[in-house]
Amino acid sequence: GVRVYRPSTPMVSPSPGIVFIHGGGFMTGTVDQSAAMLGSWVESLGIVIASVDYRLAPEDPYPAGIHECYAALVWLAANAEGLGIDPDRIAIAGPSAGAGLAAGTALMARDRGGPALCYQLLQIPEVDDRLETWSMRTFTDTPIWNRPSAEWSWKHYLGDLYGSDDVPYYAAPSRCEDLSGLPPTFVSTMEFDPLRDEGIDYAVRLMQAGVSVELHSFPGTFHGSAMVPGARISKQDARITREALRRAFGLS
Repeated sequence: GVRVYRPSTPMVSPSPGIVFIHGGGFMTGTVDQSAAMLGSWVESLGIVIASVDYRLAPEDPYPAGIHECYAALVWLAANAEGLGIDPDRIAIAGPSAGAGLAAGTALMARDRGGPALCYQLLQIPEVDDRLETWSMRTFTDTPIWNRPSAEWSWKHYLGDLYGSDDVPYYAAPSRCEDLSGLPPTFVSTMEFDPLRDEGIDYAVRLMQAGVSVELHSFPGTFHGSAMVPGARISKQDARITREALRRAFGLS
């Protein structure tokens, strides 16, 4: 299912649209957890957002979730006119595992010839099942997310594929060798997050593939520290993210 957010004031012309995918390690989370943030995006930017209520592991491992995310993108693009959305300004976004699903969906859209995406917003992305980066090997007891959390998450999401070399890059986008042809991208990472280095690495590899990338690594933060919205660094993160969307969509 999909929950659609629209601005409270009527839109004058077709507006940008976002397919948003919530986080939760592929195993938890609901569309409700992002409602406040999405509401603020919708009102401040005047855009339409479709938040995807995808099936979760371990009951529904890969590829159930990403197929539903791609289906949501296809639905949004097909119904753009009725939703008041500009089909040339559709983006995909999400945090954590949601960012991993967003990145995988963007790769799927590229490989299948559509729907076209103008932007991908990948916040604290979980994109590499191999767990070999420095931050992943080092941060074993950090708050909210640590190496054991990552192992648990990938084990249940990938099922029988876990620990093999047969993991498709739609499941773990870092495994994709050719990142060309993807839309302009925003990547954010947190300093004390095991996912930090895979996010930075993915951003750098996108740049090397000719993709325009905005990359931020926020100091003094941990995975999910944006849940402390009053912190100065969280406010900075929120402001930078909104401004990136504003630029991506060509909004004044």
